[in-house]
Amino acid sequence: MSRREQVKRAIHRTGPDYVPLLFFNRDLHQSDCIVIDIVRNFEGEGKNLSEWGFTWKRKDETMGQPEGALIREWSDLQSFDWPDPYSPQRFAHVAPLQKQYGDRYYIASLVLTGFTIMTFLRGFSQTLEDLILAPDSLAQLADRVFAFETDIIEQCADHGFQAVAFYDDWGDQSRLLISPALWREFFKPRYQKQFDRAHRAGLDVYFHSCGNIIDIVPDLIEIGVDLLNLSQPNLYDMQQVGRQFGGQVCFVCPVSYQTTSISGTREEIFRAVSDLIENLGNYNGGLVGYIEEYQSIGLSEKNYHYCVQAFQSLGRMAYTLSGKKP
Repeated sequence: MSRREQVKRAIHRTGPDYVPLLFFNRDLHQSDCIVIDIVRNFEGEGKNLSEWGFTWKRKDETMGQPEGALIREWSDLQSFDWPDPYSPQRFAHVAPLQKQYGDRYYIASLVLTGFTIMTFLRGFSQTLEDLILAPDSLAQLADRVFAFETDIIEQCADHGFQAVAFYDDWGDQSRLLISPALWREFFKPRYQKQFDRAHRAGLDVYFHSCGNIIDIVPDLIEIGVDLLNLSQPNLYDMQQVGRQFGGQVCFVCPVSYQTTSISGTREEIFRAVSDLIENLGNYNGGLVGYIEEYQSIGLSEKNYHYCVQAFQSLGRMAYTLSGKKP
């Protein structure tokens, strides 16, 4: 069975031979999934330019923040230089990478999406104010941002992708950034249109969010998320998440960035992976392991390799010992 088929079986819970892995920023030769950026958010000599027009400001090796809002007044919407979703160079790098990595599961990354891009163009605090004070004007901005993404989605299947990835951070460490009711009113219908378009094109939907988004997990499943990347498992009761949502979506999870993977022992890292498999991957699939190198926030080389070893060994052992059903 090919690596691509293993991932598909994990997503659709039809019995993979092991927990497939997504290596994000190194050791891609070991990865079952290959994520390829198709929005140019890190261009230029210092990788500090976005095709949206903003410039990144950094204090360290992390992504940084945009220098300043580009749409300060609503009249700026009319004169803003919107990026071209049909740029001839958008997919130029894709085929060589697919040739290099062969039969993997390819995910087209929109890099940063939806609400996040809106806050970069308008400013974070201002966007939150606009949700209450100027929803009609904010809707115009949202529709332009979401339309740009949808136009790109419509091209992805023709370039050999199996999924499209949305990256939109919606939670802080304890709750959603806005009320769930407001999220459902303003954002949920827009996401649903995008996800429906992806599914019509034969693409799976990958959705990433940092923070605690437990209040909208049922909504994301309802509108068609196939792979749900919960980036901070330590913020959740994984037993509860498994009981409530296991078997309804394929989770994509790392060993928690800010805690266990950074400061944990080998035993704690292996225990964290075992808990993910037991609670989320116990549905004839339903889990993809996520591995990213986080040296910039303190991940040691030793702990990075412990994370890899834990997913590779436990992810194969659990499925093998129980006939593909951990």
